[in-house]
This record gives sequence, C-alpha cells and structure tokens, in this order.
Amino acid sequence: PFAWALVRLDGADTALLHALDAPGPDAVHTGMRVRIRWAEERTGAITDIACFEPYDGGPAEPAGHTGEFADPVTGIVAAARLDYTYSPGRAQTAYINALSGRRTVGERCPSCRKVYVPPRGACPTCGVATSEQVEVGPRGTVTTFCIVNIKAKNLDIEVPYVYAHIALDGADLALHGRIGGIPYDEVRMGLRVEPVWTEGARYPDHYRPTGEPDADYDTYKELL
Repeated sequence: PFAWALVRLDGADTALLHALDAPGPDAVHTGMRVRIRWAEERTGAITDIACFEPYDGGPAEPAGHTGEFADPVTGIVAAARLDYTYSPGRAQTAYINALSGRRTVGERCPSCRKVYVPPRGACPTCGVATSEQVEVGPRGTVTTFCIVNIKAKNLDIEVPYVYAHIALDGADLALHGRIGGIPYDEVRMGLRVEPVWTEGARYPDHYRPTGEPDADYDTYKELL
C-alpha cells in the first residue's frame, strides 16, 4: 500500500504532491517526517523521486548553493510530438475539397461583404454565419514577408528563403505561402505572384512572380 501526500520539503514554502511508501493507514499522519527515495535511473524529471518514505531524523540544514557547477548543463534536446485529430466542418471541407482541384474558395459575409479565406463558417467581425462560396485567386499580392535563415528539421528547403502573406485576388484575408522563382532579396511588398503546384499536391508548393507590375500599396494596406 501507499498514500498520496502533500510534502513540504525542508527549506521550501510550498508543498508538492507525491507518493508516500507506508505499511498502512496507521503509519501516516500529518506532521510526520519523510525523506526522498530516489529512483535507480534518473532523467532530470519529477519521476526521479520514486516516492517518499517515513524518516525519524530531524530537519536538514539547507546548504545553499553558489550557482557554480563543475560540469554545467548548457542545453538539452527534448523529443516532442503532437498528434492532432482535425474535424474541418462544412466550410473547411469545401475549402479542402476545392484545393484538390487546384482552386481556392472562401466565403462571403452577408453583412460586411468581406471574403474570408480559408472560410471558418462565420464572419469574425460581424459574428454572422457565412455560406456564399466565392472562388478567389489564383493570383495574388505579397502584402508582407520575412526571410528565413534557419533551416527547419525535416524540411527540404535551402535557406535563405522567403515566407509571405499573400492576398489572393478577391480575398479580404491574406494566406501564408513560400515565395520561389526569384532571389530572396528581390521579394518585396506589392509583388504579384501565382501558385506553383506539384504533381499530386493538395496545396501550392510555392508562389512565383507573375511578371505583372507591383500592386499599389493602397490596394493591400488593410491586409498586412
């Protein structure tokens, strides 16, 4: 048997919840002294404390620490994975299905008449449902952008490259997209671009310049 106990370590002002190894309920009471039983293999997590166990000794004298270490830890590599189950709903389903046909569709708000891409099923400004589908693009305008200089793991794109906000023609919301077919230091606000699709892709691989004159700032200043 074991108990869950709130344990305030000597020198601490708050308690932590952890397992207490005890032979039975009669061996556990408020105010009893306990000590840490360390796990045989430790990784630097709370599980390094296997449990607490009864202890008859007195309180330890906090030794303090100067902050100096013989072999300081300067960094760690922690594996992380996030798995998602995404339910797109009516509006997003139409958007995804359209992408399979190399089209981009949004939905128009019946009140403010703005076209939102990708659609969410409701206007975030007016708070009313949207249902009127509107095909936008395929061309658009770079409204703002950033130059990426750090290579991402498992992403086969050479740095530096440009990631941009792209306002597709007819849309009132900018999408994210990578810019290609042009040196990174020639990308600019107002650049006119079009999507480049690869075989079997469900979305554009990147956007490239169309050769059109740059868009006037006033035509996209609300979409930065």
